[in-house]
Amino acid sequence: MQEKEIGKITHYFGKISVGIIELADSLKVGDNIHIKGVHTDFTQKVESMQIEHQNVEEAKAGDFVGIKVIEKIHPKDRVYKIIEG
Repeated sequence: MQEKEIGKITHYFGKISVGIIELADSLKVGDNIHIKGVHTDFTQKVESMQIEHQNVEEAKAGDFVGIKVIEKIHPKDRVYKIIEG
Protein backbone atom coordinates (compact mmCIF):
# COMPACT_ATOMS: atom_id res chain seq x y z
CA MET A 1 0.00 0.00 0.00
CA GLN A 2 1.41 3.37 -1.02
CA GLU A 3 0.45 6.87 -0.03
CA LYS A 4 0.80 10.11 -1.94
CA GLU A 5 0.44 13.50 -0.32
CA ILE A 6 -2.43 15.33 -2.01
CA GLY A 7 -3.12 18.32 0.21
CA LYS A 8 -3.43 19.87 3.61
CA ILE A 9 -6.24 20.82 5.97
CA THR A 10 -6.98 24.56 6.08
CA HIS A 11 -10.10 24.60 8.30
CA TYR A 12 -12.13 22.29 10.51
CA PHE A 13 -15.77 22.85 11.39
CA GLY A 14 -16.28 20.81 14.55
CA LYS A 15 -20.06 21.12 14.85
CA ILE A 16 -20.59 19.51 11.45
CA SER A 17 -17.35 17.42 11.34
CA VAL A 18 -16.24 18.89 8.02
CA GLY A 19 -12.65 19.56 7.02
CA ILE A 20 -11.49 21.83 4.21
CA ILE A 21 -8.61 20.43 2.14
CA GLU A 22 -6.45 22.59 -0.09
CA LEU A 23 -5.63 20.10 -2.83
CA ALA A 24 -2.22 19.71 -4.46
CA ASP A 25 -3.47 16.76 -6.53
CA SER A 26 -6.78 15.23 -7.64
CA LEU A 27 -9.26 13.56 -5.29
CA LYS A 28 -12.42 11.58 -6.09
CA VAL A 29 -15.40 10.38 -4.11
CA GLY A 30 -14.61 6.77 -3.17
CA ASP A 31 -10.88 7.39 -2.65
CA ASN A 32 -9.38 6.28 0.64
CA ILE A 33 -7.39 8.97 2.42
CA HIS A 34 -5.03 9.13 5.38
CA ILE A 35 -5.08 12.31 7.47
CA LYS A 36 -1.98 12.76 9.59
CA GLY A 37 -0.74 15.51 11.87
CA VAL A 38 0.68 16.12 15.31
CA HIS A 39 -2.56 14.98 17.02
CA THR A 40 -4.24 13.26 14.07
CA ASP A 41 -3.70 9.87 12.40
CA PHE A 42 -6.56 7.99 10.77
CA THR A 43 -7.79 6.70 7.44
CA GLN A 44 -11.24 6.96 5.92
CA LYS A 45 -13.12 6.74 2.64
CA VAL A 46 -14.26 9.96 0.95
CA GLU A 47 -18.05 9.55 0.97
CA SER A 48 -18.87 12.99 -0.44
CA MET A 49 -17.14 16.25 -1.35
CA GLN A 50 -18.26 19.80 -1.84
CA ILE A 51 -16.80 22.88 -3.48
CA GLU A 52 -18.59 26.12 -2.54
CA HIS A 53 -21.50 24.08 -1.08
CA GLN A 54 -22.00 22.16 -4.36
CA ASN A 55 -21.57 18.39 -4.37
CA VAL A 56 -18.79 17.24 -6.70
CA GLU A 57 -17.53 13.79 -7.68
CA GLU A 58 -13.94 14.87 -8.16
CA ALA A 59 -11.68 17.83 -7.56
CA LYS A 60 -8.27 18.88 -8.85
CA ALA A 61 -5.09 20.58 -7.64
CA GLY A 62 -5.80 24.11 -6.45
CA ASP A 63 -9.37 23.34 -5.36
CA PHE A 64 -10.54 23.76 -1.78
CA VAL A 65 -12.92 20.89 -0.98
CA GLY A 66 -15.01 20.16 2.05
CA ILE A 67 -15.32 16.57 3.22
CA LYS A 68 -17.06 14.96 6.16
CA VAL A 69 -14.47 13.49 8.53
CA ILE A 70 -14.85 10.71 11.09
CA GLU A 71 -12.45 12.22 13.66
CA LYS A 72 -11.35 15.66 14.78
CA ILE A 73 -8.70 17.21 12.53
CA HIS A 74 -6.52 20.29 12.70
CA PRO A 75 -5.30 22.98 10.29
CA LYS A 76 -1.95 21.99 8.72
CA ASP A 77 -2.71 18.25 9.00
CA ARG A 78 -1.49 16.51 5.84
CA VAL A 79 -3.82 14.55 3.58
CA TYR A 80 -2.56 11.48 1.70
CA LYS A 81 -4.35 9.40 -0.92
CA ILE A 82 -3.97 5.67 -0.35
CA ILE A 83 -2.98 3.96 -3.60
CA GLU A 84 -4.01 0.32 -3.66
CA GLY A 85 -2.00 -2.33 -5.41
